Amino acid sequence: MRLTVTTWNINSVRLRIDSVLRFLAETKPDILCLQETKCPDDAFPLKALRGSGYEHVEFAGQKGYNGVAILSRFPLLTRSVMGFCERQDARHISAVLGAAAGPAAGLVFHNFYVPAGGDVADRTLNPKFAHKLDFLAELRAWGGKRVAGPAILVGDLNVAPLEHDVWSHKQLLDVVSHTPIETETLETLRGEAEWVDTARLLTPEPEKIYTWWSYRSPDWAAANKGRRLDHAWVSPDLAGTVRKVEVARHVRGWERPSDHAPVTLTLEL
Repeated sequence: MRLTVTTWNINSVRLRIDSVLRFLAETKPDILCLQETKCPDDAFPLKALRGSGYEHVEFAGQKGYNGVAILSRFPLLTRSVMGFCERQDARHISAVLGAAAGPAAGLVFHNFYVPAGGDVADRTLNPKFAHKLDFLAELRAWGGKRVAGPAILVGDLNVAPLEHDVWSHKQLLDVVSHTPIETETLETLRGEAEWVDTARLLTPEPEKIYTWWSYRSPDWAAANKGRRLDHAWVSPDLAGTVRKVEVARHVRGWERPSDHAPVTLTLEL
């Protein structure tokens, strides 16, 4: 069975609903995990998304910021959300594929939106950066206790962990998302829980991989000063099923785009 899973920070699902529907029509992933949906649950565009062929949708939202969702062609079971740092921010949602998914039945999906962390990489001067580090610390504690069995973790983790996940390692060492404390924490929590970084499994360094390009660049495509902030990890028992990881860079060039491109993982189960 071929299973495709896309992760995409959409930066407002209502503002970019046309882009979401276009992507679903053109790419047709089995699962789409969205982050930063930026809308409360009662405003989520459920009807439009179900009308595009994704009848099974789980979401957790907030007004104006955060928000995560899972869209699926297959029934979803046991929806759950986790809070971090004593907050109920909508930064995580998980679900399990039902029996209709065949060989993929029982597969657990975790969709995360890690705090961005602001602009100053100093927890004493920047509460947003402190929150990000605390969130990652709690994510590390959770990751080491995850239930054994096939699982996928995707999302905007807001960290570019490796040297070639950014356009310039030296110039970004003091920039939030690529500081040593962030990169080391993310790689440590991934390693301790034995999550497999699928993009780097198939495309090892030193090849560059980017999933995000700043709105601040007047010509993002020409400058190509990107970072790999969006990730797709699998549990060790799924590593041998990974066939492809694709960054839909062209979507960053659509009208009124998100600054993140969709990343699609393909498994052969």
